[in-house]
Amino acid sequence: MERFVEDYQKRRLTEPVDIMTAINILMSQGYDEDDLLGEITKVFYVDLDAFNDVISHH
Repeated sequence: MERFVEDYQKRRLTEPVDIMTAINILMSQGYDEDDLLGEITKVFYVDLDAFNDVISHH
């Protein structure tokens, strides 16, 4: 995901459905589970507790 966004432009991902959507998009682009958090935080502010909950059920 070659998108770099200024911090003030980042959207917050706090809802599990939004986090899951972002994860699915990244995985469809070939990213491994180990790379997801690093890639997703380049574009969004992510609720880490919600991210961990989603990834543990994925």
